[in-house]
Amino acid sequence: MIWVNQVVQGVLLGGYYAVLACGLSLMFGVMRIINLAHGDLAVLGAFAVWVLAAHHGVSPWLALVFVLPAMAALGWLLQRTMLERSLRAGVLTPLLTTFGLAIVIQNLLFERYGADTRSLFPNLGTLGYSSWSITSEITVAKLYVLIFAVAIALLGGLHLTLRHTHFGRSLRATAEDADTAELVGVNSRAVYALAAAIAVATAALAGAFLGMRSSFNPYTGSEQLIFAFEAVVIGGMGSLWGTLLGGIVLGVSQNVGAQINPQWFLLAGNFVFLAVLVGRLLLGGLSARGGFSAIVGRRR
Repeated sequence: MIWVNQVVQGVLLGGYYAVLACGLSLMFGVMRIINLAHGDLAVLGAFAVWVLAAHHGVSPWLALVFVLPAMAALGWLLQRTMLERSLRAGVLTPLLTTFGLAIVIQNLLFERYGADTRSLFPNLGTLGYSSWSITSEITVAKLYVLIFAVAIALLGGLHLTLRHTHFGRSLRATAEDADTAELVGVNSRAVYALAAAIAVATAALAGAFLGMRSSFNPYTGSEQLIFAFEAVVIGGMGSLWGTLLGGIVLGVSQNVGAQINPQWFLLAGNFVFLAVLVGRLLLGGLSARGGFSAIVGRRR
């Protein structure tokens, strides 16, 4: 039963990883950008929620009402000012651009708030301590279940948006071939900007969840980027539902590894990621071409 509990906890942890990796998968699927600042944008969102909660007495849930639109606007601005120009300069330039952005965010947060760790857990009230007992040996935290439910709702909402809305059709067309989409009236610049806005907003949501379930500091983003990237690769580059599967696989492997040896929490997840990566490379399946459209179905 102990092993079953570890699997259950790993599945719930995978929900957090799915929210964290969602924006990274979206940006890669649409713009072919691997955003190295993704984890740091999540931490920036966590700090924004923490400032409102700790200094202004705002509930973390209410703080999200203000933080998420602000982070979406930041994502739109970054796309229009930095990423758009770097995309025209070549494949490597967006990597360097987002790497530089990550360094800037880390050092600005360190300069303003220092290296101390923060957490939103004390601001959650009873939710932070509440749980459901499934059996005598299996207990699930209500917060973790809520995060998993949000992951399902978020991915499901994006899936429906991509399949059944004009924006979704424009986004899929732009992801397939931006130049051809322009010929049929799609404004690819606007689509890219909206995709970046959604990606950064979901990263901020994941950062808030990180602060609720754990702690963070200005340099936590690098580790979160690794988790997000591993979940995306395990689930399939550019696949939203694959991201959920990848997050669950990563979370379960980490928890099972920790049960074998506490020092294997990170190592077990890294081994699974490496095995999947090698397998995809051998099978020639790492390319994202077609992967983004595959999750929503090709509609002509």
